[in-house]
Amino acid sequence: YQQVTLAIAKRCYLSQLGYADVTLERGHIFGQVPFPLLDIHIANQSYAYQLNAYNLMNFMEFVSDNYLAVNSDFYFNGFFFNKIPLLKKLKLREVASFKILYGSIRDENNPSKNTDVYQFPKNNLGGIPVQTTYSLNKTPYVEASVGIANIFKIIRLDLVKRFTYLDHPDIS
Repeated sequence: YQQVTLAIAKRCYLSQLGYADVTLERGHIFGQVPFPLLDIHIANQSYAYQLNAYNLMNFMEFVSDNYLAVNSDFYFNGFFFNKIPLLKKLKLREVASFKILYGSIRDENNPSKNTDVYQFPKNNLGGIPVQTTYSLNKTPYVEASVGIANIFKIIRLDLVKRFTYLDHPDIS
C-alpha cells in the first residue's frame, strides 16, 4: 500500500486581533490495508491540552483511509481582556480554537463491507459487545475551545466542547 500526507501550516496576522495558526492536512491511503494501518487520528484523553490532537476524541475512536483536517488556533493577544483594567494588569490573554476532521473509508478497507480485513475492535460493556472504533461518515468530527492563557505566565485554561458524534459510548 502507499500513503500520502500533505500538510500546510500558516500563521495569519490579524492586525489588532492578534494572530491565527491554521493547519490544513490531507491524507490518502492507496490499496487494501487492515485497520491498524489506516490513519488512526490522534486523540487525547488526558487533562493536558494538546495542540495537534483532538482533545475530546477517545483513543482509536476514528480511523480513515481518506481524510481532510483543518485546525485553527486564534491568539487574541489581549484584544478583549486589555479593555478591563484588572485583567490588563494581570496580562491575561484570550485564545480560541476549532478542529474539523472529515474522512471516510473505502469499501475495500471497511470491515463492515469487506470480511477479508480485520474487524474493528469491540468493548464488552455489561456483556454486550459495543463497537469502539468508527469510520467518519458524512458528518465531520468537530470540536472547539475557548480559553485564557498566560495565567502566572505559564498556565493555559481551556473549555473544550465536542459538537458531533455525541452518541458514541464513553465520550467526554
